[in-house]
Amino acid sequence: MDRPVELSLEQQFNLRSFETQVEKMSHEQAQHFLVKLYEQMMMRETMYKHFLKQEWGIEPRPQFE
Repeated sequence: MDRPVELSLEQQFNLRSFETQVEKMSHEQAQHFLVKLYEQMMMRETMYKHFLKQEWGIEPRPQFE
């Protein structure tokens, strides 16, 4: 894996669109947004860990009745 990972054209477009939205935010709005974004990133990481543990058999799968 010598090549760095590159964003797809669609991802580059979405990033530019996001950048434009952030530029229009006030300082307070940007701070609030960053806190919420970080919270969502932590939630996603927790879900990934949970799914991997289930897939690898480290954690039992939930039983639905």
